[in-house]
Amino acid sequence: MATDNPYRDLPSVDSLLADERVRALSAEYSGDTVIALVREELDSRRAAIAKGGDAPPVNLIVDAIGDRARASLRTTLRPAINATGVIIHTNLGRAPLSEEALAAMTNVARGYSTLEYDLAVGARGTRHAHVEAQICRLTGAEAAIAVNNNAAAVLLALSALAAGREVVISRSQLVEIGGGFRIPDVMKQSGCRLAEVGTTNRTYLRDYEAAIGDETAALMRVHSSNFRVVGFTASVGLDELAALASKRGVGLIDDLGSGCLLDTTQFGLPKEPTPRESLAAGADVALFSGDKLLGGPQAGIVAGTRAAVDKLRRHPLARALRMDKASLAALAATLSHYLKGEAVDKIPVWRMISSPADEIAPRAHAWAYTTGGAVRDGRSLIGGGSLPEEGLPTKLLAISGTDGASVEALARRLRDHETPVIARIEDETLLLDPRTVHPDEDGIVVTALRAALADAR
Repeated sequence: MATDNPYRDLPSVDSLLADERVRALSAEYSGDTVIALVREELDSRRAAIAKGGDAPPVNLIVDAIGDRARASLRTTLRPAINATGVIIHTNLGRAPLSEEALAAMTNVARGYSTLEYDLAVGARGTRHAHVEAQICRLTGAEAAIAVNNNAAAVLLALSALAAGREVVISRSQLVEIGGGFRIPDVMKQSGCRLAEVGTTNRTYLRDYEAAIGDETAALMRVHSSNFRVVGFTASVGLDELAALASKRGVGLIDDLGSGCLLDTTQFGLPKEPTPRESLAAGADVALFSGDKLLGGPQAGIVAGTRAAVDKLRRHPLARALRMDKASLAALAATLSHYLKGEAVDKIPVWRMISSPADEIAPRAHAWAYTTGGAVRDGRSLIGGGSLPEEGLPTKLLAISGTDGASVEALARRLRDHETPVIARIEDETLLLDPRTVHPDEDGIVVTALRAALADAR
């Protein structure tokens, strides 16, 4: 019976805990968890009453407690299907790993491993040894170190090589990448001082030369991997910077960003600089990501001279920024693909990039046949701050809004599928690109599309 005080109409904690349906939750959850769920639901109901609401029936409260319990076990980090056509999609986890990389992670994660143990001497070793030799063979470096991402590599390199001194960089390279990460901010955080030269669109060798002084530790180049400056422009080549750095006795740091080990022109894409080219030109260290064009796990790789890399290895930040055992195993397995000459076949990123449109078309038509959509020409994007605005010809499944739902609603229903399917919307049309969907996932895409379209009718 309702009372004048709606708060008194709420059941007590004890009465809810005595309810058979709530007691049944104890089979899956600890007693403390069930009590916390009950209290959270009652707190929510009290807050609703405070805003003018009424106390709901006990059955609804019990149902809500069950919903809370199920939601508490539902992880927010879930597998998803990337049908956007953006190959290196930062929000969707960037590069998918090869089967060999996944197996390597499992092998070292299920038990103990030789992470920091040298079997030859029977004593403590270094985790950097697991990837250093591979990186050196692939880049021509004398030494190498891997940390947990490329932002960390930049921070570590600047901290170890230039703290308390100046680093000269072109204004056109003071970039911001995803998540608000800005090169000037990380340079400041490292303890070095920024010396800007040139203008936004034109920088000359004489600008660098004039800026070098007694306090200069290094010159730095940041590759514009996520934007492009066109028109009335001028920049200085890395070989010229290397010659100047050598002449004036300062270091040269090259932040490549995406980290490409293959010739991108063979796939119809513009030339992307490689770490080997950077070091051959004279950079002391080349910095690049492991989870972009390299196609491996999240990592920041520093390859360079032994003298420079040893300074990074000894810096206190090296421990704070180090990689875990599973990521190191995945990186080592990914690098092995390049050493074996099988990267294009084994690494998903390169398999997607190398897939011609005429191989993608039959899958797009199969999707269209079962869902009633149309197939149209389109372009897949590389993404991940790599090769900005560059794309590959592809075939897209295009679905317009129905009488019962807008394309935004259809996209939301796809995201709500048991395995979320992420598409993109352009010109009021829902687009799905098979290039970024593994063939084994085609059935899930079709099932999700059918369900989304059926709900709209």
